[in-house]
Amino acid sequence: MFKSLTTEQAMRYNRQVVLKKVDLDGQEALLNASVCIIGVGGLGTAAATSLCASGVGNITLVDFDTVEVTNLPRQTLFSERDVGEAKVEAAKKRLSEINSECHITCVNAAFDEALASVIKNCDIVLDCTDNLESRDIINELCFANNRPLVSGAAIRFEGQLFVAIPGQTACYGCLRTLFSSVDLSCVEAGIFSPVVNIVGTYQALLAMQLLMGMSTVPTNALLTFDGLTHEWQQWALPSNTSCPVCENNAGKQKTTTDKE
Repeated sequence: MFKSLTTEQAMRYNRQVVLKKVDLDGQEALLNASVCIIGVGGLGTAAATSLCASGVGNITLVDFDTVEVTNLPRQTLFSERDVGEAKVEAAKKRLSEINSECHITCVNAAFDEALASVIKNCDIVLDCTDNLESRDIINELCFANNRPLVSGAAIRFEGQLFVAIPGQTACYGCLRTLFSSVDLSCVEAGIFSPVVNIVGTYQALLAMQLLMGMSTVPTNALLTFDGLTHEWQQWALPSNTSCPVCENNAGKQKTTTDKE
């Protein structure tokens, strides 16, 4: 059932509501939205914090891991007292303190095809995982269930973001064909804490803009960030009609870069 903003909520989110691109309609779109965040690490905690604080009504957290002391420098939603606790439960506890009106659902399990129902019951998916196998499965399930996907990744001082909309844009599988299959982890290569938080927060930005129907979200393009040179770049994807996931949808739409 569609929920309207209460007077108290309109006042709480006033700084967003006064923006012409948001207004009451945009804030109500967030209130009624259901976002699935897969992976509650550096990317996922940053994204969840921003989405919850900004007024998203429903968030599902998917992760099987527990909080470790080595997570704390970059997974800023957690504290020392959370070490040893399931990440989804520790995150829910903290998010509820940030915004008690946000409904948080925890799925304490590894993500695979058996959890496809999670994607079916959300409006948008944020891929905050750290391995290619999970990313491929998530991409396939998003396209099979017609759910927009916002994918983020960060390693060393580098970050990247990719938005896929089934039936309209290229998918993550199209992007994967352009790169080698090396699958380094942060344990092996390292990660600079601010970079992963920047990328995770940017995932939240893109997700909220999609939920509110903004047309400035970049599609058919890879966004990259270099934390050493402080440069953002946008790379247009070539057409790839042989992709087995999205078939001929890849490359049909032009890269979206318009400014309203």
